[in-house]
Amino acid sequence: MGILTLKAPQRRSLERQLRSTRDARVYRRTLAILGIGQGEPVADIARRLRVTRRAVYHWIEAYARHRDPLALGDRDRPGRPRRMTDRGREVLRELLGRSPQSLGGFAAEWTVPLLREYLARRLRRRPSAGTVRRELHRLGYTWKRSRYTLDPDPEFGGKKEGRPPEDQAVAGPDRGAGRG
Repeated sequence: MGILTLKAPQRRSLERQLRSTRDARVYRRTLAILGIGQGEPVADIARRLRVTRRAVYHWIEAYARHRDPLALGDRDRPGRPRRMTDRGREVLRELLGRSPQSLGGFAAEWTVPLLREYLARRLRRRPSAGTVRRELHRLGYTWKRSRYTLDPDPEFGGKKEGRPPEDQAVAGPDRGAGRG
């Protein structure tokens, strides 16, 4: 008898979870439990899934405790607190509904640095550029970096070529560097 014996209904529920999950961690854990249930050695499973044997033993323990595939999922963890509060999102939406010029600014369009500046004034806390970009993305905004477009040079007839105009002479080989 191996470490863990699976009955047919347990195996079917694990296989169902394997087909339906979108979480790679749950998929790997389920594969491990199915492998253990078939008598595969822990070391082989750990090597194949590129995890430690200790991790495989933790998964076996979690599954064996309840005999439920859902036990292989991650527990909720507190994690890092959100950087943008609900009030911050509200202020950001309000700012995006207006132009910077209507608020006394000189810019025609919002930029991340400009949004950060206005958010810092209103919230007394300056969010990072990454936080502002993530919030813009969550709100469905997309953007491109602006590019400057220069008018063509009239001396070259609109062409960007490296040749000087016809009436100027090119310096000869006997001319020294830096002398007029």
